[in-house]
Amino acid sequence: MHILEFIQDLAIVMIIAGVVTIIFHRLKQPVVLGYIIAGMIIGPYTPPFSLIHDEATINTLAELGIVFLLFSLGLEFSFRKLISVGSTALIAALSEIILMIWLGFQIGGFFGWGFMNSLFLGAILSVSSTTIIIKTLDDLNMKHELFARQIFGILIFEDILAIGMIALLSAVGTTGSISVDAIFFTVGKLAVFMVVSLVLGILLVPRLLDYVARFESREMLLITVLALCFGFCLLVLKMNYSIALGAFIIGAIISESKQIHTIEQMIEPIRDMFSAIFFVAIGLLLDPRILVDYALPVIVITFCVVIGKLVSCGFGTFISGNDGRTSMRVGMGLSQIGEFSFIIASLGSALKVTSDFIYPITVAVSAVTTLLTPYLIKLADPVSLRLSRALPYPVSRLFHLYTGWLQKFRSEGRNSAVKGIIRRIIFHILINLTIIAALFLVSAYFADKILSFFAIIVGDHQIQRAILWGCILIIALPFLIAIYRKLRGLSLVIAELAGKPDKTSPGNEKAVSSIYEIINVFSIIGILLVIFFLSSGILPRIQLLILVLLLVSIIAGLFWKRFIKIHSMLQKSLTETLDNGKKE
Repeated sequence: MHILEFIQDLAIVMIIAGVVTIIFHRLKQPVVLGYIIAGMIIGPYTPPFSLIHDEATINTLAELGIVFLLFSLGLEFSFRKLISVGSTALIAALSEIILMIWLGFQIGGFFGWGFMNSLFLGAILSVSSTTIIIKTLDDLNMKHELFARQIFGILIFEDILAIGMIALLSAVGTTGSISVDAIFFTVGKLAVFMVVSLVLGILLVPRLLDYVARFESREMLLITVLALCFGFCLLVLKMNYSIALGAFIIGAIISESKQIHTIEQMIEPIRDMFSAIFFVAIGLLLDPRILVDYALPVIVITFCVVIGKLVSCGFGTFISGNDGRTSMRVGMGLSQIGEFSFIIASLGSALKVTSDFIYPITVAVSAVTTLLTPYLIKLADPVSLRLSRALPYPVSRLFHLYTGWLQKFRSEGRNSAVKGIIRRIIFHILINLTIIAALFLVSAYFADKILSFFAIIVGDHQIQRAILWGCILIIALPFLIAIYRKLRGLSLVIAELAGKPDKTSPGNEKAVSSIYEIINVFSIIGILLVIFFLSSGILPRIQLLILVLLLVSIIAGLFWKRFIKIHSMLQKSLTETLDNGKKE
């Protein structure tokens, strides 16, 4: 009977969702809203009776919807898009998330909902809906306009920051408290995990997919992609991170494959089916009676979402050098909440740290803001025109001068070869530092198991730690040497900029040389301090530490060119993968 009930429930979900989808297409309304209403129609709270017998199974399928939804968002992720919109997207996303978390927390406090409810409400309100915005802009034929490109960049940063928030909220919900140390530790560990996963994944996964693609079998390619998706999600769950994190990261990795367009075409129908079930499952949990009881909070929160996101995103876009019209369109386009908000609300319910009314309120606010989104985007131009006319002339002139100055500055910055070199060097240093951090943190995490293996060979515990530390240091040598060489190059550039030498002035040349040497010395000291900090849990006593450093230094000197070659091969492989990936 169980299989019969399952098929019956699935059939009802898909039939009602299909009918509502047609109706909402005809009414030119967002389909996501239709799915939520379909869930309300068949849900247990809608009289006269519930059409669904096994909600647990539907919720399990909805979890798959989260996986495919976030996986698809990862497939649409692009490092090039991220670089092209750069500072504007980052500033706007940060200003939005900071303001909306504070605003949500204040709303929760105003209604007396307690710390955890207020904290989760702030996180729920801080992230806009990628799915709803993309669908709305597509329906309005605005996907290729300037403000739309800015919105997509902001959404990319939002998605990354939302993943971090989910991990942080999981830790807070589990421990029941929040501290500065916990925040830095959680965010640092998450950043290391994400960067290492992306770097190693981009080196390995596209090559695997290239190999599979040679067989010219779409079925084989699809199964391989699904295996990578669920395999990586399992790894992430084993590391106590959200499944949404795993789905997004592996999607971002696969997005750099040459087969990305084929993969997107194959995944799209699977994503549409399971994401429809996900949004229907959200509607199943929506109790109309709670919405009546909490009508005032829904109205207040909806108003605050629209105004708060308009102000935060519009302000962040404007101070980055965009004109008032573009900033207004960006702010109004992002004035809603969606799929990440549902995931965060679900997390609070699963951890049993939020009240039962938070989820229905989230769904209600999302439904209303989703309905308002196309109208807000259409109103952006007339509102910005009226606002510009209403501003006093001195204020309006000041805004124009600021925008013009910043655009000129950014244009000159792009043509500066020196600035480009510095940015590139710093980026490479950060990537190598992250990989080194991952090596030492992973070795510290598994130290007990590794040391027990060394105990078979050596009995002294300090010598075991010295062997472990030395081995990790040797493995990290290609990246350490790369950092040293990059820092030398950076110090030379900085010294040249600082000294501005004149060829005929030996004094200036000496000053440049001194600056160069000082920066080099501090660079070496800095590298050592970073290593000692990262490996503090496995460091041997000082005598053994000095001995290991001497031995590793000898190895580095003997095989210096070999280590440089190894690192160059890895860097070339990574660069080629990114260059041969999805073309913009």
